[in-house]
Amino acid sequence: MSKYALISVSDKTNVVDFARELNLLNYQIIATGNTYKLLMDNAVSCIEIKDFTKFPEIFSGRVKTLHPKIFGGILMRRNHLTDHSEAEQNDIEAIDIICVNLYPFPKVVDRDDISLEEKIENIDIGGPSLIRASAKNYKYVSVLTNSSQYNSFLDEIKNGGVSLETRKKLAYEAFAYTSYYDTLIANYLEKEFEQPKLDFRLNLQSNFDLRYGENPHQKAYLFGNFQKYFEIIHGKELSYNNIVDLSAAVELVNDLEPNACAIIKHTNPCGVAIGVNTLDAYQLAFSCDNVSAYGGIVAFNCEVDEATSEKLNEIFLEIVVAPSYTKKALELLAAKKNRRIIRQKTNLAASDFQIKSVPGGVLIQEKDNSKIADTELKVVTTKLIDNSQLEDLKIAWTVCKHTKSNAIVFVKNKMAIGVGAGQMSRVDSARLASEKAKQFGHDLTGAVAASDAFFPFADGLIQIAEQGITAIIQPGGSVRDQEVINAANEKNISMVFTGIRNFKH
Repeated sequence: MSKYALISVSDKTNVVDFARELNLLNYQIIATGNTYKLLMDNAVSCIEIKDFTKFPEIFSGRVKTLHPKIFGGILMRRNHLTDHSEAEQNDIEAIDIICVNLYPFPKVVDRDDISLEEKIENIDIGGPSLIRASAKNYKYVSVLTNSSQYNSFLDEIKNGGVSLETRKKLAYEAFAYTSYYDTLIANYLEKEFEQPKLDFRLNLQSNFDLRYGENPHQKAYLFGNFQKYFEIIHGKELSYNNIVDLSAAVELVNDLEPNACAIIKHTNPCGVAIGVNTLDAYQLAFSCDNVSAYGGIVAFNCEVDEATSEKLNEIFLEIVVAPSYTKKALELLAAKKNRRIIRQKTNLAASDFQIKSVPGGVLIQEKDNSKIADTELKVVTTKLIDNSQLEDLKIAWTVCKHTKSNAIVFVKNKMAIGVGAGQMSRVDSARLASEKAKQFGHDLTGAVAASDAFFPFADGLIQIAEQGITAIIQPGGSVRDQEVINAANEKNISMVFTGIRNFKH
């Protein structure tokens, strides 16, 4: 009896060599369209699928493998007498090897230069059916979906035959592949066709294993397309904590005006500033808390130059991330062997969801993409704000949005000078922010403040006002708002309501 292998691949990496080896192992190759042409052009003997099925490819190749002779040859149970009898009656021959990968929908789905119609044409139909049929019948059929599987598979055939364990592994990988593919399609169409989100589908391919998780005794893995956003230019591999802090740092500077720098430690900002240039921004950010900055993550939303790199090299920093670097800046930064240098390739996706595991499931929410416009700000005190205060208030609000709750942030002259983060009491956050500012020599007189949520009582505002703060921005919405407004008027400071709360747990 003849031995058959069907090959139909979009990604043709190493397929010619693979097919040639199967020929040498006495397999007859059945191939489709472009795969058939490629094999014939390289003198690899094969049968075009339309000659095998005696049925032409139709509808511009939309239908070519969907035929009983193909699926019968895959799905027939080799040890089943009825299946053998029906196969003989219908001239169906067993196909033992299926080598298929799919139309490149994953490569086109996020491209803005490709139309909906073209993306739809890149949705494979016959391929997933072939893969799933083969994987279902893994007891008898080997299904290969990636060129990385070819060599070990051939070695196993040459050494006595493919084991059941290998076919199980290939079947699992096949179903994982089609699941990933279908998830991309469903997520895309849900958004494109404006459908309600009734299911949450998450199917991400492995990116790389991490050395460990938040602590050394925890395993950790990175899934998805991290490389879409970041390029690691220099330094050792990233850790779990590095990636968490890196993300927090970039999200913050991406929310600020150009020439901004943020220094992050344990996901909280310990320094943020907008400068006249990159070096100025870094020096101002560093001055906020030059102790906590040690071992931190430094992010820029502007190019890093030579002068800034020289300054960055004065202390140990885990990561420097920016959209670009001058040639000399990279040379200087790379002199530190253990420092990671990362280029942010593109802006982070605003539509991403945040996911947190809970017992029995996951919590899912949209990212906090809130922004404030001048027209949305409501001055609720007798004393108004000037343009200089407004600029600082917006910066304070943005930094506060990226700081763990309860959060209080002081800003002066476009730089953070005190950050109180993650306290159980808003009064404690205010106290901590003022203590930090004084510890590093910052004068709070004339500064502004931001709170991520409303003041439930006037005590927190009074504590802030007594530090010399001239204006404060907060959501408002407390049943005691008037009490807080009265306290602000008594202290002769301005207060602005945004109507937007920015808790970050």
